[in-house]
Amino acid sequence: MKGIRNIAIIAHVDHGKTTLVDKMIIQGKLFKEHENPGELILDSNDLERERGITILAKNVSVNYKGYKINIIDTPGHSDFGGEVERVLNMADGVLLLVDAFEGTMPQTRFVLQKALAIGLKPILVINKVDKPNCRPEEVQEQVYELMFNLDATEEQLEFPTIFGSAKQGWMSSDWRKPSKDITPLLDCIIDYVPAPKQLQGTPQLLITSLDYSNYVGRIAIGKLQRGTLNAGQNVSLVKRDGTVVRTKIKELLVFEGLERKKVDEVHSGDICALVGVEGFDIGDTVADFENPEPLPTIAVDEPTMSMLFTINDSPFFGRDGKFVTSRHLKDRLMRELEKNLALRVEETESADAFTVYGRGVLHLSVLIETMRREGYELQVGQPKVIIKEIDGVKHEPIEILSIDVPEDVSGKAIEHVTRRKGTLISMDRRHDRVHLEFEIPSRGIIGLRNIILTATAGEAIISHRFKAFEPYRGEIETRTNGSLIAMESGTAFAYALGKLQDRGRFFIDEHEDVYAGQVVGENTRAGDIVVNVTKSKKLTNMRASGSDEKVFLAPPVKFTLEEALEYIQDDEYVEITPKAIRIRKIYLDENERKRRAKAQ
Repeated sequence: MKGIRNIAIIAHVDHGKTTLVDKMIIQGKLFKEHENPGELILDSNDLERERGITILAKNVSVNYKGYKINIIDTPGHSDFGGEVERVLNMADGVLLLVDAFEGTMPQTRFVLQKALAIGLKPILVINKVDKPNCRPEEVQEQVYELMFNLDATEEQLEFPTIFGSAKQGWMSSDWRKPSKDITPLLDCIIDYVPAPKQLQGTPQLLITSLDYSNYVGRIAIGKLQRGTLNAGQNVSLVKRDGTVVRTKIKELLVFEGLERKKVDEVHSGDICALVGVEGFDIGDTVADFENPEPLPTIAVDEPTMSMLFTINDSPFFGRDGKFVTSRHLKDRLMRELEKNLALRVEETESADAFTVYGRGVLHLSVLIETMRREGYELQVGQPKVIIKEIDGVKHEPIEILSIDVPEDVSGKAIEHVTRRKGTLISMDRRHDRVHLEFEIPSRGIIGLRNIILTATAGEAIISHRFKAFEPYRGEIETRTNGSLIAMESGTAFAYALGKLQDRGRFFIDEHEDVYAGQVVGENTRAGDIVVNVTKSKKLTNMRASGSDEKVFLAPPVKFTLEEALEYIQDDEYVEITPKAIRIRKIYLDENERKRRAKAQ
């Protein structure tokens, strides 16, 4: 079994993981000469392609010099940490990919910490050395310091470094001497990453990932730690709580390139997929039929944010979506729980609403966006941070926030973060940019990205990672502007919008359908105002000069899903349908809203 190497690729968002995997796939000649695979081959999900981020970890294998290299592409965003934590269990080594200009970023630290704790050996790949202003030597020092701070062992600290440009398709041990292709990296993997341990005995496989097929149902994926497995073998499934279920493996598949190949037997150390194992969850162990010995299950970090999901009960419900009932919503959330490790769902007093817990706004918004594309209609409430009570003291999640900004606007960024109870830890100048690090409550990050991008004219690079639960930092000022609320249902007219422009900025276009209680804009002042956007011009048979002047409307503000979630206040919902994202008041009737406000 010397011929197998299992390796995971870890890096911060947008440092080039998936592009590097593309080059490995092409180097491994998985496509015929005439086939054009395109770019970002593994980011097969529509959402991943649109956003340019990896959301789901994926496996692929490349054959090189008689070795089979199993490659696992992981997400870089800490909101998808649940994906990373479980797939690292399948690897024996990691490629740590770092941008030659940006250096180590918060998410690099987050994922590297997990990998070092499991005892994986890292290979440092400094990517994008073709960029102007790149500083490969400094970055190499930075990574060494980071590993030292993360308590890496002596062996882990003796990591090899490869420089290169994944986009241009070359890797080399000296960044000043570009090579022709990425073979130096593949050679380094074979020489440095240990072969998986060959353990004799009864079979043990920890299920770390799953796939779904319409033909055979759920497929369990994991690395066989010990023994051998055969197709048609009877096995025991040991659940997290220790219960044992007898089951049978119908088919065994191993990864060959981008495909899966049926085999009769799998030996320890290889990554394989099992068809026919019923009722498994991630973290269960497939073990011997007579003497099952479970492996330690995967521990996943706690969620830090919650959101209320409820059915769409607005006047426009059922116009776009196929799935609109609470039964549909519940079934879909329960299905998501099977494969989304970091998610939790709790039922509420109402049969139509569920509290969903996740890692952050991005983690939850990707779930909502996926459901929306599948034809679901739903409404979600304001994201709320989970507050814990530890030894009688209120604790909240604190994050490390890093912002990269041009020097002349760094003051604005610091001002906005400190307003939200952030404290500056370090400030570091890199050429013409300044790198700022803060400690900030998770509550303060909700809605912060837009404010900082506006203040820095879109120049800021922002990222954050969860640090720990710490004592509550006090109240944070939230959005002070009120909402403009539609008075009655109908079609919005340019005439009405034109007359109301001095009241605030609108979120709707002319000729758009609105309903009473829908939030159609933002007030320039505090407090909500109810406005009539459906008022049309009364036509008479008299014409006066100057009465028919043209109406010039400012373009409406169009929110993305994350922006809408971060924008709303606690008495508002975001209504999500396959074709629309609307903001509305929870209570559509104005009198009802006033009654509730008085009662508080």
